[in-house]
Amino acid sequence: MAKELNKDAVYRAAKPKTMDYSINDGGGLFLFVGSTGAKLWRFVYTFNSKRRKIAFGAYPSVTLEAARREAEKARDNIANGIDPGEIKKQSKQTTIANTENENRKAAGLPIINSFADITRQWLDSIAHLTSEKTHTKKTSRIERLAFPILGDLAINQIKSSDVLASLKPMIDKS
Repeated sequence: MAKELNKDAVYRAAKPKTMDYSINDGGGLFLFVGSTGAKLWRFVYTFNSKRRKIAFGAYPSVTLEAARREAEKARDNIANGIDPGEIKKQSKQTTIANTENENRKAAGLPIINSFADITRQWLDSIAHLTSEKTHTKKTSRIERLAFPILGDLAINQIKSSDVLASLKPMIDKS
């Protein structure tokens, strides 16, 4: 790790050249300066004997202090046997899934892998086994009783108490 870290002025003064170059900040963190003028924080590390690189964002949107904090977090993860690149990838996938689920809800569609989504798939798959009237009754009951309580829950997070709560009105009615 560098003993004398650069000041912010060094990074602010970095100008594009004909070739891409980087300014090392120490400990794997550096500012990549592209020939187009783009300034991007990058972090290089070795995990499981493989050299990897992750980006922390564009300078000056991501400040020097923020980039150093991210690099420190990444070094801590590596020391604990966690690949920071995988963490970033999972975070990105979660964000994409959340955005898609919000769009689906806005469009009136069920959240992916929710009880409502899986149930609708199941109902579609068994539609040919019963008459249309019976199928409509099944669908109606599930939509009225189960969807308000279980509809948006992820299928792997539903507990028996949730199922009981959705069946309670039907049990009380008997």
